[in-house]
Amino acid sequence: MTPKPLASPAALLYADHHATTPILPEAIEAMLPWLSGLAANPSSVHGPGRKARRAVEEARDEVARALGASSAEIVFTSGGTEANALAVRGGAWAARSADGRRWAVVFTAGEHPAVREAVASLGREGFTPREVPVEATGAPSLAVLEGALSPDVALVSAILANNETGAVDLHVGAVARAAREKGILFHTDAVQAVGKLPVDVGALGVDLLSLTGHKFGGPKGAGALYVRKGVAIFALQPGGGQEKGRRGGTENVAAIVGLGVAIREAARSLDEESRRVRSLRDRFEAGLSASVPGVRFVAAGGERLPTVSSAVLPGADGEILLAALDLEGIAASAGSACHAGTTTPSRVLLAMGWTPDEARSTLRFSFGRTTSEADIERLLEAVPRLARRVAHGHPRNGDA
Repeated sequence: MTPKPLASPAALLYADHHATTPILPEAIEAMLPWLSGLAANPSSVHGPGRKARRAVEEARDEVARALGASSAEIVFTSGGTEANALAVRGGAWAARSADGRRWAVVFTAGEHPAVREAVASLGREGFTPREVPVEATGAPSLAVLEGALSPDVALVSAILANNETGAVDLHVGAVARAAREKGILFHTDAVQAVGKLPVDVGALGVDLLSLTGHKFGGPKGAGALYVRKGVAIFALQPGGGQEKGRRGGTENVAAIVGLGVAIREAARSLDEESRRVRSLRDRFEAGLSASVPGVRFVAAGGERLPTVSSAVLPGADGEILLAALDLEGIAASAGSACHAGTTTPSRVLLAMGWTPDEARSTLRFSFGRTTSEADIERLLEAVPRLARRVAHGHPRNGDA
């Protein structure tokens, strides 16, 4: 008997799909045989090993098909963080090895910490990190980014869709082509974009592109890096020659199979689901605008993902409001990160020109396949009510 997928408590309203998405039943079903009965290493030459290899390669084909790539250009990783590190560190060191003049790495102020920390580690190893600012839309200026493509640059990394704000960088393709003309590797973090937007590596012209399965209904623990044919990267994790020597280690067959199924299902329903979720997001923002005086939405003036609303709620402490929502069974996330007992404003929001107070009063509501109209109505009842309480210093007691 096939077990049913884990269900969320009936009272839970999940509005944190940018953090992770519920795994698709189709992915669970495809993974179960590899978790409960089949035991084989894809590198083994016996029958079970060959079967595991076929399963991995079928998933690789699905990822390649979704991206408009060839299967040989897909490297499986443990997730987006590893894919970003492999692209940034592995790409920069390979470029440095091929051309000793290239010691600089360019990145944007909107990058995910996985990219930012990979660049910082290169800085400790002698590379020169160069940060490009972003505009109020959340994307960098095309002219400024192209102007950063100097002869000493080994690699440029520009995020395709921001995890906090949903801001989409429409300049990625243009800069990628300009970088290639100058022999500079170009990487884009597409972790939030894949499964939410059409992503075609040929149209973008990128050399390296990162993704992870749990952002579009796959399992945690499986991601991938697209490496354009002819592009060299240094392996960060050498081992037994897996993934054509680009990433050592026995493949996580079950998770990779789930990733393949999830990306296939996401591609099949992309247009329809995108329209549905965008309609729900727009309804949520219209409702908040009518009920919360002074509310504003981050990146609303530019292109952004249909799945997210980053709301600046005047006078409300985001962390306190987040806790108040949690007490009512609503899961969202704050636009700031809590470190060692202090609330630090989001680096991305500050880079976009928001003040520290505005950044601290920002909450991110992100939507997906399980989001319903009833969820939006519940949010529109709870968020204004709790925002008023928090603004008046009474997060748990009646309306002010």
